Amino acid sequence: MFEDIGNLMHGFAVVLQPQNLLLMVVGIVLGVIVGVLPGLGGANGVAILLPLTFSMSPTSAIIMLSCIYWGALFGGAITSILFNIPGEPWSVATTFDGYPMAQQGKAGEALTAAFTSSFVGALFAVIMITLVAPLVASFALRFGPAEIFSVYFLAFCSFVGLSKEPPFKTVASMMIGFALGAVGLDQMTGQLRLTFGSETLIGGFDFLIAVIGLFGIGEILLTMEEGLSFRGKSAKIDLKVVLKTWKELPKYWMLSLRSCLIGCWMGISPAGATPASFMSYGIAKRISKRGKHFGKGEIEGVIAPETAAHAAGTAALLPMLALGVPGSPTAAVLLGGLLIWGLQPGPLLFVEQTEFVWGLIASMYMGNLVGLIVVLTCVPLFAAILRIPFSVIAPIILVLCAIGAYTVHNNTFDVVMMLVFGVVGYFMKKANYPLAPLVLAIVLGDKAEVSLRQALLGSQGNLGVFFSNALVSTVMTLGLIALFWPIIQNGISRVRGALGASRPAQ
Repeated sequence: MFEDIGNLMHGFAVVLQPQNLLLMVVGIVLGVIVGVLPGLGGANGVAILLPLTFSMSPTSAIIMLSCIYWGALFGGAITSILFNIPGEPWSVATTFDGYPMAQQGKAGEALTAAFTSSFVGALFAVIMITLVAPLVASFALRFGPAEIFSVYFLAFCSFVGLSKEPPFKTVASMMIGFALGAVGLDQMTGQLRLTFGSETLIGGFDFLIAVIGLFGIGEILLTMEEGLSFRGKSAKIDLKVVLKTWKELPKYWMLSLRSCLIGCWMGISPAGATPASFMSYGIAKRISKRGKHFGKGEIEGVIAPETAAHAAGTAALLPMLALGVPGSPTAAVLLGGLLIWGLQPGPLLFVEQTEFVWGLIASMYMGNLVGLIVVLTCVPLFAAILRIPFSVIAPIILVLCAIGAYTVHNNTFDVVMMLVFGVVGYFMKKANYPLAPLVLAIVLGDKAEVSLRQALLGSQGNLGVFFSNALVSTVMTLGLIALFWPIIQNGISRVRGALGASRPAQ
């Protein structure tokens, strides 16, 4: 425990270096802009800007990218409250009461409550990561190929069984990702697969090109089709409004704690920030004494979704760091960035890259504090961005995407593939197919395959290796439970229904 505290203090020393502090502020500002602009998002912003960090040290790069993520989480609330336009999917629930508060002239109170609740949710999740991640990583030496595959298996099954999307669509999206991940050189045998004689495909599809296309280009095409018009309320946050709102917030401590717990649970599982915000809002509405007033401008309706969304968004980094399994699309992009920098996320990361891990955790504390200060002082400036016509913003984003894709390998073929992935992402979104499982499969598919084949080679093809000890058996069992959870849940409901129907007869 004392060693972890010492490592965390060393992490703060790394983060407080002038260049890292500057990158943190730049990341927060860029992230808020990403969150304010509909059509972008945390995953999109990180994916587009990831190539710009290749010349940085891994610690500085991850600090900037993670701060873009924090800023995007903060920024989504601005458009939700002032313009009734969710800048992020997880900000939809914030519009229910945030925008009515703005219409009543309480935009300052709503924004202060949203930003403060976001900070509280993220801080709770970071403290949990600080305490739990080292415990998870303590199993580092016990992870062989079978154990590593079981963790990947759990991640894939969780996306299928616990996702709110139809299982068929999740599986279909994941299968596309596995197919794309299999293109190129077989890591076990050195043979070429699915290249169809093309030399450009020997290296496979770079996950970053896919992510920029799927998220960035796909979202822009969808937004251009839907069209945007911004009509919103102006807001000015002064010290008097902030102090007045802060004075009221402590009486909602139980609501904040409940939302933090919901957010952390949904973040660690692959459900993510969006379901967390809706679930927290729904439970708050059901429990609150003023539940019937929700939707008319209740501050509780702002606190609940914002706290849960930030807790979930931050907690999603725990499985990514400790197990190498991303809990959200943005975490999947960050995972790919770590792999590009030569870092292998997972239990051994805490052993082999102590400075990097604790520098990242320290940046979570500092990044959220800096983010709170930035958004409280600069709301009018960020809101003014929405006055720029989207017809001007969209081409700028497209150019940034093209530059990001080209700089990965300095290859124009990557730009073409980015556009192809963008069209694929557009049609998948139109058909309501989730993109996160596809990204997860591209990033982890080949690694899961290697672990599976290594485990089977070591056991001479005996599948019992995946249940050969308590650790791998537990993780594999959890994966199977997650995979068949809808069926299990349905069975439990039927049993309860049958028991309930039999009681009156007795």
